Amino acid sequence: MATYAIGDLHGCFETLQLLLAQLPFDSRRDRLWLVGDLVNRGPRSLETLRWAKRLHLEMAGRMTVVLGNHDLHLLAVGHGITETRNGDTLDEVLSAPDQSELLSWLRHRPLLHREQKHLLVHAGLLPRWSPSEAADLARRLEIALAGEDLQWLLKRNETPRDPDRAQLRVALEGLTRLRTCTLEGKPCRFAGPPQEAPPRCLPWFAVPNRRSREATIVCGHWAALGLRLQPGLCALDSGVVWGHSLSALRLEDLKLYQQRAVEKRDPS
Repeated sequence: MATYAIGDLHGCFETLQLLLAQLPFDSRRDRLWLVGDLVNRGPRSLETLRWAKRLHLEMAGRMTVVLGNHDLHLLAVGHGITETRNGDTLDEVLSAPDQSELLSWLRHRPLLHREQKHLLVHAGLLPRWSPSEAADLARRLEIALAGEDLQWLLKRNETPRDPDRAQLRVALEGLTRLRTCTLEGKPCRFAGPPQEAPPRCLPWFAVPNRRSREATIVCGHWAALGLRLQPGLCALDSGVVWGHSLSALRLEDLKLYQQRAVEKRDPS
């Protein structure tokens, strides 16, 4: 049994199918990890979401999908919490006859999966979090997302006054949007290449003495970082939606598989 981790899909369903055809992946035996951002920006979000939901059921516990920021955006739009944005490609999902089933399935995906030394998350971990603390915060968030707290949790333009809610909002932003932060662990608003980051803003994984450094973090989210494989880090967003590649990594031996994007859409 092997474990294959695949980077951000963003609705690039045709490229995904070509990548899967390369893999010696057997859904009856192997395991599959997806780093989130299944949907949006690419042209076939509905098919991608349906594929993931169906395969998750067929694999009976051997497939793990964590939520990314674009998945959360779809949930926010679908539940009337926010409006669509320029560049969104979510209309087919939102008008699909199985929309409610798809959104319900997505809503109940985890934000973090921890297995021995591997930790699967969409974006990253704040330096002050140990793997156990991050996992505890993720479980609290998952309970909130599955219940009535979904509404305030996904209202990004409102800052909760309650300290517990404020802590959960910070945790959600960290797990699904983090790229760089200061030495003190405060997130920076920056999405470009790491060499162009503002002064005193470091990639989250480069902060000295971060408390998760003994774990191997499997993540995506940061397309401008690109594929980055180094001790303790498997960053797999290789920019398929920007016309680059979709990446899969076999975790047992770090064998890398890549498929050049075949979608022609410009997401800008």
